[in-house]
Amino acid sequence: MNQPAATQAKHPPGLYTLFFLEMWERFSYYGMRAILFLFMVAAVEAGGLGFSEQHAGAVYGLYTAGVYLLSVPGGWVADRLIGQQKAVWYGGIIIALGHFSLAVPNLPFFYLGLFLIVIGTGLLKPNASSIVGELYPEGGARRDAGFSLFYMGINLGAFLGPFVVGALGEGWNWHYGFAAAGVGMVAGVIQYRLQQSKLGDAGARPIRDFDDPADAPRLRNEWRGFWIAVAAMAAMAIAVFTGVVAIDPLLVARSAAAVIIGIAVVYFAYILLFGRVDAQDKRRVWLLAILFIFSAMFWSGFEQAGSSLNIFAQRYTDRMIFGWEMPASFLQSVNPIFIILLAPVFAAIWIRLGARNLNPSVPFKFALGLISLGLGFAVMAFAATLAASGEQVLPLWLVLTYLLHTTGELCLSPVGLSAVTKLAPRKFLGQMMGLWFISISLGNLFAGLIAGQFDRESLPQMPSMFLSIFLWTAGPGVLLLLLSRWLKGLAGGRT
Repeated sequence: MNQPAATQAKHPPGLYTLFFLEMWERFSYYGMRAILFLFMVAAVEAGGLGFSEQHAGAVYGLYTAGVYLLSVPGGWVADRLIGQQKAVWYGGIIIALGHFSLAVPNLPFFYLGLFLIVIGTGLLKPNASSIVGELYPEGGARRDAGFSLFYMGINLGAFLGPFVVGALGEGWNWHYGFAAAGVGMVAGVIQYRLQQSKLGDAGARPIRDFDDPADAPRLRNEWRGFWIAVAAMAAMAIAVFTGVVAIDPLLVARSAAAVIIGIAVVYFAYILLFGRVDAQDKRRVWLLAILFIFSAMFWSGFEQAGSSLNIFAQRYTDRMIFGWEMPASFLQSVNPIFIILLAPVFAAIWIRLGARNLNPSVPFKFALGLISLGLGFAVMAFAATLAASGEQVLPLWLVLTYLLHTTGELCLSPVGLSAVTKLAPRKFLGQMMGLWFISISLGNLFAGLIAGQFDRESLPQMPSMFLSIFLWTAGPGVLLLLLSRWLKGLAGGRT
């Protein structure tokens, strides 16, 4: 017998468990990110690490890249070994330990904290989203509405985090801010544990069948491989922590970029040459490979928010409000509030255009995203010109930049994830989704390397530096716009 419409319209109670978990996780992540770069470049006398901008940019890039890169093995661990619910639980605990490690005023603990947050986020982030999908086995509009609510939790946490963590970190002590991020994650973990029963069977077990005796040897090998990987990471962390191995973050970041690019090239080549896919699927894989490049370009610009734009807010922006100086990190809350306000608008626009058969193709939307992002940096080039003349500029320059970046994000980020589900060959869907996260990881890594160029001595060149990022993002956007009709043909009607 069919359920009444009113019952079907209700969301599963487990959605709210995940809503608040993700809210607190994003509170901790974006709150910490709002002060991370500022802390690294702050003078030692001011409680910071006294890193050069180049050194801080490399560390920042490796950290933000690692968060996305580890989501691939994090999803594998959940799918093959422990299930999504346990992965989320352990991930949250590891994240909290990472934030509390950052709260210890000691350089080895700083690196250990970043390392733990990367691992914990890799476990929690992809698997929380997977559980949301499993709460709606029927799919359809109710699942879309559920993900919309879940997305609101993400941005609510991202909005609140910089205010609390930023006020404590910039206003009192950097390590108080990191501790506050840890407290937020602990709140999320406790809430999740108390409400976990509401998730039911969604994500409770791994996908594989553990009751099949034929699976036992393979399972033992997978667990063995997992523990070997854990031991290798622990050994590496101990070696760095104790100073046995000295790491040059800049060299590691540049090497990591080359490795990530190599992995992407090899994997796309493998699918095209040995994946046994038909001609139409090959054309779609080519399209995904092209979009991969433009996605990395987009995120290399977008992720300047927490680094070079954050530095600009601190050093060159007039933040006095009625005699009170607003912490620079507060401006990191502008993007999530714009997301909350504009995401429903963009969704309505795409639906209305689709009803009239005018919905733009995926390449066209990507082009709009890159151009909008680039225009944000054109605004910053004007603001930097004023700053270079010795003026403190109004925060409205950054607000306008973040508005343009948000519109770009809404044109590209959800569209890219949807494109993978439409274009990837069915038997490679999970792997291609992981590869898509690698494009974001690569963009974040480049973002850190770019941000490292924005030191105090570069102020006279800052307008041209922002203009270069404008050309790096808007230029490819225009090229993509010109090629969008041809690229749409590669999709074979799936855009």
